[in-house]
Amino acid sequence: MLLGSHLSIAGGMHRALLEAERLKLDCVQVFTKNQQQWRVKPLADDAVAAWFAELDRLGWRAATGCDHPGVDGSRALGRVVSHASYLINLASPDDELWKKSIDLMVVEIERCASLAIPYLVHHPGAFTTSTREEGIKRIARAYRELFKRTRGVAIVSCLENTVGSGSNLGRTFEELATLRGLIVEATGEPERVGFCFDTCHAHAGGYDLSTREGGDATLAAFDEACGLGHMRVVHLNDSMAAFDSRRDRHAQIGEGTIGGSTRAARLARSGFAAVVNHPTLAGVPMIMETPKGETEAGTAFDTLNARRLRGLVEAVEGM
Repeated sequence: MLLGSHLSIAGGMHRALLEAERLKLDCVQVFTKNQQQWRVKPLADDAVAAWFAELDRLGWRAATGCDHPGVDGSRALGRVVSHASYLINLASPDDELWKKSIDLMVVEIERCASLAIPYLVHHPGAFTTSTREEGIKRIARAYRELFKRTRGVAIVSCLENTVGSGSNLGRTFEELATLRGLIVEATGEPERVGFCFDTCHAHAGGYDLSTREGGDATLAAFDEACGLGHMRVVHLNDSMAAFDSRRDRHAQIGEGTIGGSTRAARLARSGFAAVVNHPTLAGVPMIMETPKGETEAGTAFDTLNARRLRGLVEAVEGM
């Protein structure tokens, strides 16, 4: 089990790697830029050098351990993930926003390449004033342009499942599979398109993860529609909102409607146990996107959440 968290890059990209080490995590997810801004400053040489120095010191750029080639031609470990800007909407019917989104997505891919980050997660997009079918086709057209402009870059773009609020695409696994199929048809590059599975989004989107049986059934449904072999990243988040509420509200592990309790025995009967113990996902980076902070005693919430999730592996293996 590769367990990590989305960590801040304030003070330099490499600070996220240092924080991951301090928290005793196995992997990390970052933004490579300010995700709320369209304009992007180029990566500074000293920032890139500091990033690689820490990446190499941690051994997270080793030559083995992943099925996907790294950007330098080696075999990447897959321990580092980037999340694209929320401003991007590749499904937009507005030509100006659509073109700006493609431009920014190209930047995101190029920055991942510069930093040897093999996986780039992004939300599929929202069709807004058009239709669901038109939105999906719009994304496939965007990818044709994206991959043409980033030809030869071995970054895997990971389509993330959503809660399906409003006109947001990607709630159902069937829709994600259709979207990937159209992208592959448009680009001819299947190796560059994968998925990110978010537990909060799945549960609030209509896949019941409150029980171990529900978790097993959800993963089986994903496998049938999309293929678990294409799941490159997992987001481990509890849900403040109810099952099938279509509301995206992340909660600490065990403190939401998936886990139901922070007690190990209850968590072991939740969908979290199904996810962290699935053999196909053993080498997939599992990223916590849970609220940050610490207890009154000074324990980081990430530490508490990691302890709860790691305890599930031990608890289930001991049953």
